[in-house]
Amino acid sequence: MKYNRLLPLLIPLIVLMFFEVFFFYPKMIYAVLILVNLFIFFTVWRFSRASDVDKSWWNFFILPCLMSASIIAYTVLLANKTIIQSLFILNVILLYFYLRYVYYYLFRPAAYKPFSIENISSYGNFLTFFLISAACYGLQSFLNLRVWLLMAVVLLAAALIIYQIIWANKIDFKKSLPYILINCLILAELSWSLSFLPLNHNVSGLTLAICYYMLMGLSRHHLLGGLDKSKIKLYLSFGFISILIILLTARWL
Repeated sequence: MKYNRLLPLLIPLIVLMFFEVFFFYPKMIYAVLILVNLFIFFTVWRFSRASDVDKSWWNFFILPCLMSASIIAYTVLLANKTIIQSLFILNVILLYFYLRYVYYYLFRPAAYKPFSIENISSYGNFLTFFLISAACYGLQSFLNLRVWLLMAVVLLAAALIIYQIIWANKIDFKKSLPYILINCLILAELSWSLSFLPLNHNVSGLTLAICYYMLMGLSRHHLLGGLDKSKIKLYLSFGFISILIILLTARWL
């Protein structure tokens, strides 16, 4: 138990060390990806195995795995060292708080603050979806990849991220399955449409991430029984105004 308590602090530092190895030796990207996810897997698996609250380790693994992988994929496109290091530090901070919340949730429920995992999942998944989308558009542009490959990656990422949000909010999976499928298909279609616009990969990725935020927010509130006219107006207004500002201020290629 004492060793488990140290893991939320120790694992993010180990992940940062591997990220720095990738920074100085980019050819080790695949080795770093594997090692980072192995350490994260070991942590959440150990937590779940030692706890009587929830044995489903894979639910805790999705967010930190995708977030770390998306940051590595996105930094491949970056040349600014300061931004790269900032993303590495941001990942460490989010990973620390996420593992800390998971630890309290599984081992010290009385000290766990309600909605901690739900809130950090919302922030982390939005960032992850943006980074994955932007990386896909950037790699498609630079490597001239096929559009269907972009759609496949976005579809898989969307499915995992939406499932993680559904799980974090304790929504019944069978009840939410149609919403997961519909949202994934909508995001895949939008990613396909955006790929034909002469936009910077960051603009395309952010636009798609805002669409994800709107869809997921409306679906989540509906499934939790809290969707009303004011929330619909709030999400739609925020989403469309944000996308309009982004497209009007973006530099078209």
